[in-house]
Amino acid sequence: MRNVIVSYLTLFVLLCSFSKIAYGQSLQAVQIYSDNQLLDLIKENKHLSQIVIDQCQLVQDIQARAIKAKLPSYQFLWGDMLAFGVCIKKDVPLGLHYMRLAADQGLVESLEQLGRYYHVGKFMQKDIDQAIRFLKEASALKNLKAQMRLAQIYNQGLGSPLDYPELYSLLHQAVTDDKKIHKKISQLLSSLADKMPEHVVNAAKNQIY
Repeated sequence: MRNVIVSYLTLFVLLCSFSKIAYGQSLQAVQIYSDNQLLDLIKENKHLSQIVIDQCQLVQDIQARAIKAKLPSYQFLWGDMLAFGVCIKKDVPLGLHYMRLAADQGLVESLEQLGRYYHVGKFMQKDIDQAIRFLKEASALKNLKAQMRLAQIYNQGLGSPLDYPELYSLLHQAVTDDKKIHKKISQLLSSLADKMPEHVVNAAKNQIY
């Protein structure tokens, strides 16, 4: 669905651009994003839609920052653009390659996304062990989405029980003002607690594990 929406948005913007050119109007130049601006867009999952809104003007700049400068935020963006075919020809394997490069540099959003893809089998075969590996790294970096997904996996009896206390501690300390997410965290913690002795749960609450 996300791919279809982005494709329609891309087509719409390009048609608008051609229309402007036909009437003699030049495109307004778009400034390349700062690293902090791009990271904010990625955290809000608005990075691909912003590329479309900016009428695909920044493709070469993004490519240069991903390939030559090797900036993890731009590696992630370039990888996503390739994987979903946004403003460039779709190339899923190459897109995943750049996502991995970003993950290797510790970009938490890339770690979480790769963990999610391995968990649900998007673009690749399901691999719970790989999903846990990436999600554990993202969870340790305080990514709440990764922590919640990892808790779901653990609550299915997967993964090592030795890792349950650390995740319980991280989720117990999680902060959110979203009532639905808060309720979901409480449910995940309750299920995870059922899989551990009471003294282990108490220790995890006090960050002793």
